Amino acid sequence: MARRFALPKLVVATHNRGKAGEIRTMLAPYGVEIVSAGELGLPAPEETGTTFEENATLKALAATRASGLPVLADDSGLSVHALDDQPGVYTADWEGPTRDAMVGMRRIQDELAARNVPHADTARAATFHCVLALAWPDEHLELFHGTLDGSIVWPPRGSGGHGYDPCFQPKGEKRTTAQMSEAEKNAISHRGRAFRMMVEACFG
Repeated sequence: MARRFALPKLVVATHNRGKAGEIRTMLAPYGVEIVSAGELGLPAPEETGTTFEENATLKALAATRASGLPVLADDSGLSVHALDDQPGVYTADWEGPTRDAMVGMRRIQDELAARNVPHADTARAATFHCVLALAWPDEHLELFHGTLDGSIVWPPRGSGGHGYDPCFQPKGEKRTTAQMSEAEKNAISHRGRAFRMMVEACFG
């Protein structure tokens, strides 16, 4: 059985304001004060894992050791099936040194074009992944994995969300996740699904 979370404060192990904002919104009903690793000035550890689970665990444990507080870390990424599931755990690296999502989206498009992948949804199938790692100061850990299937579209569409949202169209949708409201996106997203699993197990 998963451990229940009953502490007043939770560190979100991210320096990404968009991601921290999403998490703050999702946990708002549970009365937990959310502070980001960026706001605390915690260093971002080197992500040396080869899976989303390994990297989420690494980030959660590093932040709880540094802060002495419970930590929620996520590792998320986009796997494009025609690109042998790249960029995967290296999704952020594809954005270049400035972490510009447009750089990453253009690289995906260029790689697909180089392989002569047609624009059909089935040919450009992709999956967003999110693994949440919830760590307590005693280093107890709970892991939750959510996914969202869809396809890569070009050119990017929409101004909402963050990261690769403008080039990702969920299966069965005509819009990208960047064209959805925050509530609509959270209802179906990989991170939203992982969160619901976590909330049911640890907060519900």
